Amino acid sequence: MPPGLFVCGAVGLVCARAGGGADTEDRPLETPSESPSPAAREPVSERVLSVSGFSKSYEGRQAVDGLSFEVSAGEILGLVGPNGAGKTTTLRSIAGILPVQQGRITVCGYDLAREEYRAKACLCWVPDDPQPFDALTVVEHLEFTASLYGVADWRARAEELLERFELNDRRDSLGGELSRGMRQKLAFCCCWLPRPHLVLLDEPLSGLDPRGIRSAKRAIREVAAAGTGVILSSHLLELIEELAARILILDQGKRVFMGTLSEARATLAPEAGGSLEEIFMAATERPLGDEGPVR
Repeated sequence: MPPGLFVCGAVGLVCARAGGGADTEDRPLETPSESPSPAAREPVSERVLSVSGFSKSYEGRQAVDGLSFEVSAGEILGLVGPNGAGKTTTLRSIAGILPVQQGRITVCGYDLAREEYRAKACLCWVPDDPQPFDALTVVEHLEFTASLYGVADWRARAEELLERFELNDRRDSLGGELSRGMRQKLAFCCCWLPRPHLVLLDEPLSGLDPRGIRSAKRAIREVAAAGTGVILSSHLLELIEELAARILILDQGKRVFMGTLSEARATLAPEAGGSLEEIFMAATERPLGDEGPVR
């Protein structure tokens, strides 16, 4: 692995440990030996993620504007919004893929800009189209992930995950040989292996068959029940409605609502009957400059 890189989940996510999330010229680099495995220690606090005043722009276009929110241990937060709302930019910034231009992000109490390695060691990300390493087998991906996160005695848990996500018969297949759905399942296995404190999921059901969808939904519920905070971003509003305790709605880079589904019904669509689809439409069809109440 190149010396400046930290790979989260070992599938589709390469984070720059030095320089990927912030200016690191004036601070010493952290090394893996300085930071314990997330699985080996307790969370710093019940708040596993804090985002404060986060903004991000590309070539003069404001992708995210002054976003603030928190995620607690064991919570599933549903992240929704139209195309271009800033959802993936937000997730990639929390993961350390994109540098934080303005604002502050802390993961398990670690400032992403100043304690980048420690913050990243607390989280895993499943992107919308995982791309495994072509030359590694399924089992080798898990071994690589265990090595990165310092997971001891990883084989028993790896076997359990391979069974759960129906990858046992593909354990010796190379990453480049896997179908879209198999890549998604491998990403789940690699993400679940180190028992992270925070999981970022971007369209996690893409490419999965009905059995895979059922297994993934059960796994998301169980990892949250074990104390992991989850951000679940999806255009499948039924999935968000089924799994998320709270929802965060973004539109044109800004937060237009955050709260429970019942609060969203009362605030945004009191006359519409209250499905998440109706709430979503009410929240995102407002004219620019009239964002409605921010919670």
